[in-house]
Amino acid sequence: MKIKPFCALRPVPEKVSSVASVPYDVVDTREARVLAEGNPDSFLHVSRPEIDLPDTVDIYDDRVYDQGVAAFQDLQDRGVLIRETAPRLYLYRQVMGDHSQTGIVACCATEDYANNVIRRHEKTRRDKEDDRTRHCLGLNANTGPVFLTYRDRAVIDAKVAAVQATAPLYDFTAADGVRHTVWMVTDDVQDWVADFDQVPFAYVADGHHRAAAAFRSSLARKAENPAHTGGEEYNWFLAVLFPETQLRILPYNRCVADLNGMTPEAYLAKVRAIFTTEAVDSPDPEGPREVRMYLAGKWYSLKWDAFESDPVGRLDVSVLQDRLLAPVLGIEDPRTDTRISFIGGIRGTGELVKRVDSGRDQVAFAMYPVTVSQMIDIADAGQIMPPKSTWFEPKLRSGLLIHTLD
Repeated sequence: MKIKPFCALRPVPEKVSSVASVPYDVVDTREARVLAEGNPDSFLHVSRPEIDLPDTVDIYDDRVYDQGVAAFQDLQDRGVLIRETAPRLYLYRQVMGDHSQTGIVACCATEDYANNVIRRHEKTRRDKEDDRTRHCLGLNANTGPVFLTYRDRAVIDAKVAAVQATAPLYDFTAADGVRHTVWMVTDDVQDWVADFDQVPFAYVADGHHRAAAAFRSSLARKAENPAHTGGEEYNWFLAVLFPETQLRILPYNRCVADLNGMTPEAYLAKVRAIFTTEAVDSPDPEGPREVRMYLAGKWYSLKWDAFESDPVGRLDVSVLQDRLLAPVLGIEDPRTDTRISFIGGIRGTGELVKRVDSGRDQVAFAMYPVTVSQMIDIADAGQIMPPKSTWFEPKLRSGLLIHTLD
């Protein structure tokens, strides 16, 4: 695969903690307003610009995109964001509790995305693609990096370790307790480029819509440029590349609003006919081929035997969907059915108990997390994972390093 350094637009060090924000797609408008309140430097003013407009304005209104451009320009005009003087690569380490992961911040080729060198495992929604494409073209920038992973390579690991022994460019702990550290690579970046020439594939872990929008933006810029050569900056997009073994996937749990007309007793009888079922005290599955179910104030373990199937069909989320959610609870399409909700593992199983005990939902399912290796196998097979299968944590902060398209 191809990577290249870039002339980053980035915060001045004294402003980095106030600029850096959570990704646009992990908060809604209300949550973004709360996070950015009283902080004019927050990058949420750029990534979720509707927070600075009245509630009556639709989030896809032209005024929203215009507001994002104005907020982006304001950060530059006030000197909050500065331009790097030369193309650079960077390292980005995140520490959350006892978990640490370090990735390489670089530009990746939209050509690699088109040619399946950068592989995907998730379907994207056209409306979300449209939104991020308009955002990217309006700002003329990739403001949020795509989260990529690749199979570990010792030669790259050694280079990363050497850079981490130097003084960082940024080092701060966010309000959620996650520590973010960024280093600038000052040695010969062409050695790094050559190392990635030997990496056959990268995989989108998180940020499928950002990746699709970057590709579509490059096509739009190409169509506008009769002198297109392929060497233009818009042919590249911002990414952070992490080695596979450093990543952690949290479970993506499920809640269902009702029991499809059944009483809890009748529903439980159907469950017992499908899975090996027993009451348990703990909400956490002990391993794959087990789901924990919360129903009427009690936790149950649902287990099944191993079976031969394709990489998607044998996922726990697929078994739950195919054997229980669809045939028993009537959730035929989890992408569109409003009766099912998905709860990221970062919120814990306590959120499942809260939702069922309050009556908001009738049953909840705690999943065992998918592995990165499973995700890569599915992408290599050219298949798509079921919706809401992976929750990567910690999330990459937006606004730390920005790639502009010219």
